[in-house]
Formats: sequence, structure tokens, C-alpha cells
Amino acid sequence: MSRLVPAPDALVGKRFDVAVAKMLGISRAKAADLIETGQARILERDIAKSGALQAGDVVEFNLVEERTEPEPVCDDMAIVYEDDDIVVVDKPVGVAAHASAGWTGPTVLGSLLQRGVHITSYGAAGRQGIVSRLDVGTSGLMLVCKSDLAYVEMRRQFAEHEVVKTYHALVQGGLKEDRATIEAPIGRAKVSDFRFCVTPSGKPAITHWDVMERFGSEATLVSVNLETGRTHQIRVHFSSIGHPLVGDPMYGANPVLAAELGLDRQWLHAMKLEFRHPRTHVWTTVSSRYPADLAHALDLMRERHASAE
Repeated sequence: MSRLVPAPDALVGKRFDVAVAKMLGISRAKAADLIETGQARILERDIAKSGALQAGDVVEFNLVEERTEPEPVCDDMAIVYEDDDIVVVDKPVGVAAHASAGWTGPTVLGSLLQRGVHITSYGAAGRQGIVSRLDVGTSGLMLVCKSDLAYVEMRRQFAEHEVVKTYHALVQGGLKEDRATIEAPIGRAKVSDFRFCVTPSGKPAITHWDVMERFGSEATLVSVNLETGRTHQIRVHFSSIGHPLVGDPMYGANPVLAAELGLDRQWLHAMKLEFRHPRTHVWTTVSSRYPADLAHALDLMRERHASAE
């Protein structure tokens, strides 16, 4: 669980690592490690450990707790591509990208390591090899780096938006256009530590979408390409235009429709990754298929639409 703490007046102007050390009663070296691994950060702005704490800053602590029991392994997580540099998995719903405070379920990283897959040591502790993530409630393709060379190059490709990430999403309502772009900054919602929203103070976020299939005024199946990779970006952006993802009550979806389609999570799947291989530079495409719960919900949606016509 994350914890939000307003910057104490007595620590305003201090180095961030010094402030964190004093706030938690730990050594400066330990504080620096928490900052480097993302377990201590400032909301709404990036800051190095040597940066100064400012008045009005809110510090978020997301401390990774030591697990008292071994992490469960996700045995049904398929590996769809692997070589000496990278591994691409088809992440099931209910699996986190990596360990975090309060999470006791399986993770992509932990499951790969326990299966004997070598992962680079590059990256933050507990998140090594990971250059992009998927939410626990989102299924689909996720790339993890096995070699140091791959980590450096793929982190650059993701950061510079060179990787083409294609998602399929079922959104509520009938979208008026066949294709469009949503460009709106996303930041953390003040009403909750876990929700995000469109806000002028957020980070830039760009979502492109194309209609694939229409179900009258009830729902629309879309193909989505992300130019940026903000937390909950697809969910927030479609909710902001009045079309939340089916099965996503956190962002305004109708729970009755979700129940009728047998969904207990948002209808969202990471379908395709396209990138230049970090070593060979060959353009590489990896594709996925809908998992059973999303395929079943889509079939029911098609039946509903056919019977209504």
C-alpha cells in the first residue's frame, strides 16, 4: 500500500535523500536506495536524490515489504518469444509485473526467475529487466530483458516511443468517429491513491484508436495504439470522453453490463508488440490472442447485438 506524506516544513529545501532519511528514520544510503527503486518519490514531478524538497511537495512511499511466504508461480503464463536478449510473455489477468507493497500474488518477474529464465541485473531492485509494465487487471504481451544490452536499448526504445504497442479494448457506447486521437495529460486523482484522471498538471499522454467492430449504442471494439505509457492511460482516456472500458467500474463502467457479459475486470488486452530487436535491429512483431474471459464476453456481446437487430 502506498502512503502519502506532505513535505514537513522543517525539511523544505533539504536534499530529497536527506529528507527521506529523516522522515523514515533510516540511513541516507537506504533512503537513496528507496528513491532509486521508486519506493520514495514526489507526486506530480520527477526528482533526483540530490534534488531539493519544495514547499507543497507530497512524498509517496510505496515500500516493498519482505514476503513471509514464497511468491506463487504463474504456471500458465505463456512465453511467446524468447532468445538470449529478451523474453515476451502473455501475461494473464491477476499477475503483477513485479513485486510491490501489499501484493501477495504472482508476478511476471518472479515467475520467470523461478522458472529458471535468466534476467539482466540492470534496473531497480525487484524490477530488474522490466522496461514497461501492464496493470494486474490487464492481460497481454509484456517484454522483459535478459541481457544488459537489451535492457539499455529497449529502455531507450520505450522511452522514445519507438515501440508500437497495440491493445484491443471494448468500450461502452457507440463512438461517433471511426478513428481519432485523445491527447490529454494524466495525473494522480486527488480523491484516491489508486485512481488517475485527466488534469492540466499531469504528464502528457496520447492515445490513438480505430474502430474494429460496433455493437450499436451499447459498445464498440477498438484497436488502440499508445504513443505514451501512463498508468491506466487507456482506461482514463476513454472514460474522459464518456466511453469507459466495459467491466471497469473504477472509471465509470456499468456494472450490470459487465455482469451480463461475465466480466470481473476491464475488457482490455495487449495484443501486439512491434520493435527493433536490440541486438540484430530487425523489426520484430509478436502477437497474442484473446484470453478465454474476454473472448467469451465478446461472443456474448455479438449475440446481444444480433438479437437486438
